[in-house]
Amino acid sequence: MTENPEKEKIPKPEKIILKEEIKRFFGFFFFLFFIIFIAVNWGTIKGIFDYQNIYKEIINSFKKEKKLVNIPEVSLETPRPTEIKKEFPYTEKSDSIEIPKIGIEAPLLFVESEREEDYKAPLLKGVVHYYQSALPGEEGQTIILGHSAPSGWPKIHYDWVFSDLNKLEAGDEIFINYKNHQYHYIVSKKFFLDKGEEIPSEDLTNPNNVLILISCWPPGVNQRRIAIQAELQ
Repeated sequence: MTENPEKEKIPKPEKIILKEEIKRFFGFFFFLFFIIFIAVNWGTIKGIFDYQNIYKEIINSFKKEKKLVNIPEVSLETPRPTEIKKEFPYTEKSDSIEIPKIGIEAPLLFVESEREEDYKAPLLKGVVHYYQSALPGEEGQTIILGHSAPSGWPKIHYDWVFSDLNKLEAGDEIFINYKNHQYHYIVSKKFFLDKGEEIPSEDLTNPNNVLILISCWPPGVNQRRIAIQAELQ
């Protein structure tokens, strides 16, 4: 008696077949849901990853303001403005920003460039001081940029750091740690700017040190900008 070279196919039990069909159904369902979600929210998702254009617009706006108030061009060799003659507390903390009300502690990085592409990588590592603005403790306006992101965004990089700026109100505290000194600021006002709109010129000519935090608004979307102004104590 000879054996059949082809093994006889044993039919799968009905339960196994049913489970496989359910898996295929849910796999197709979640794939379809993902595609529809991307299509419906494409404008928001595109805005979240459009940081290069967001900060290009912000930086260009600062350049316009500098010309409006006749602030001279600053090169790498140009001396910084005279520091305010005040004593500030010593700290061993590295350069960073702290905003207790919204639970922010993030590195503060410095970029000596006006090119928007030079800000892209540092903004993923913390908040960034805008080149050509005053350093903490100097006379003038200190401008700090930071990313924002929608609620629930994963905190892998620092692209979420300024998401809650809108929660800040007059009287809230901001601390800047810079070169082993801590600078204490009190929030004085919050304002919103349309795309391409300049910061009010009176803020640029303030003889004291004024801190302004800038991010896109709503969080992660290139529609407007939110600005928090705080006064050095």
